[in-house]
Amino acid sequence: MRVLVVEDEEFLAAMIAEGLRRDAIAVDVAHDGLTAMRKLTVGEYDVMVLDRDLPKMHGDDVCRAVVEQGLLTRVLMLTASGTVRDRVAGLGLGADDYLTKPFSYDELLARVLALGRRVHPALPPVLERAGIALDTARRQVSRDGRHLWLARKEFAVLEALLRANGAVVSGDDLIEQVWEENTSYQTNAVRVTLSKLRAKLGEPAVIETVPGAGYRIGPGA
Repeated sequence: MRVLVVEDEEFLAAMIAEGLRRDAIAVDVAHDGLTAMRKLTVGEYDVMVLDRDLPKMHGDDVCRAVVEQGLLTRVLMLTASGTVRDRVAGLGLGADDYLTKPFSYDELLARVLALGRRVHPALPPVLERAGIALDTARRQVSRDGRHLWLARKEFAVLEALLRANGAVVSGDDLIEQVWEENTSYQTNAVRVTLSKLRAKLGEPAVIETVPGAGYRIGPGA
């Protein structure tokens, strides 16, 4: 999942972004509405956490633009005002959900994950293939009953491969899904992460490299 956090309070934006990254979510940050629109133009985001009161371009106008342009990005609107009238107004602009400041991070995470599920086809909470079981809710992984500890990028790469259900996932697609913006498509981040992931998954090898195409988890791996 890729999330865009749009919040002019830099400390709060950094706290939200770091929390989401700890949960294996790729996050980009914008501190004003115009920057948010530029990022939405060049990148694909599953969810946008959008502060309503933004400089340069109001959050309401950003939300309207998302709807008018037909973007698939789901919008979680943040605001300091919790009146029913304001919540109705925010949802009327096209926001998918609404959260009042101050808020619990756990609640924000739950709402982000729920909105992300609306973007992608429904999948079981536990993804299983070739002896691997990945619990998306508990963020736990096992292979043949053996619990594995994975770093957040390793977890996210494995989740992307399992979601592909045997189809090949290119290195570029993994960069797009797992890493933040400004990560070069020429970087060796994918190869390094896959190397560490393969070592933790153990033998027999479960992740196949398809020359010139990408990576997959085969049914008999």
